[in-house]
Amino acid sequence: MKLPPAFLVVLTLAFTACSRPEPKTTAAPAPGWDIRGEIVGVQVAKGILLVHHEEIPGFMPAMTMEFTAPGLDLAKFREGQRITARMTDRGADTYQLDGVRVLSSPDDQAVIAAALALRQETSTRGKNVYREVGETAPTFTLYNQDGKATAFDHFRGKRVVLNFIFTRCPVATMCPASTAKMMALQAAAKKAGVKDLELVSISFDSAFDTPPVLKAYAEARGIDTSNFSFLTGPENAIRDLLAQFGVIAEPGENLFKHTLSTLLIGPNGKILHRVDGSTWAPEEFLNRL
Repeated sequence: MKLPPAFLVVLTLAFTACSRPEPKTTAAPAPGWDIRGEIVGVQVAKGILLVHHEEIPGFMPAMTMEFTAPGLDLAKFREGQRITARMTDRGADTYQLDGVRVLSSPDDQAVIAAALALRQETSTRGKNVYREVGETAPTFTLYNQDGKATAFDHFRGKRVVLNFIFTRCPVATMCPASTAKMMALQAAAKKAGVKDLELVSISFDSAFDTPPVLKAYAEARGIDTSNFSFLTGPENAIRDLLAQFGVIAEPGENLFKHTLSTLLIGPNGKILHRVDGSTWAPEEFLNRL
């Protein structure tokens, strides 16, 4: 992947900044994958879901497996339901499902279809996956903080300031600072009478940052979500967007190690400006608006 301008300057600092020191005995997170599949059996008494899941690229072919699902009321599920969930390897040939969603609504179908299209596009771009300033931003559909499918085309005709965060980020100078800058930009743009502005923060911690979590995150900070959306979705879709926007976010011993980038996207979908790190001033984007 071709690195963006000034990327190497901030990489060393930003990549490790969200890793809080932990004792060496801290266990690494259990490996996990986003899966889709169909329920073929429900064993309520044993707390087991029998699911035929799709292929997990690079890890496992399509197959039928038994899964535990702690805290889930299995009586509410039935054979034939299509689901998506986070599969975690708990060791000793035990696999656990978290964040189980029944895929039945038009919103779910829209997100799934968009994720498949984005996966194909990312694969086709290959080594040219990173989108330079001047290129058109990738299209996608994710869930917003209200659980509604939100397509990037929804923002066409508007100026968009976009970044990636995660709500559990423990370092004040990283994601919390980025969110504060976005809030300050929102307020400054409103005061200046800037019209047709949308702010978008995409979480790369999709296993934890569900729509209700994102909604609570926004409400706790008093964020006006009329033109500030918090998005989440399938891990594969998030990974493809990270690659295309040139952002690194990898699970570490303590949550994520990641870089930060904030982008300005024009009404026609072209990437107009990019800043790496969290030290940018709202005026830098306000002047361009």
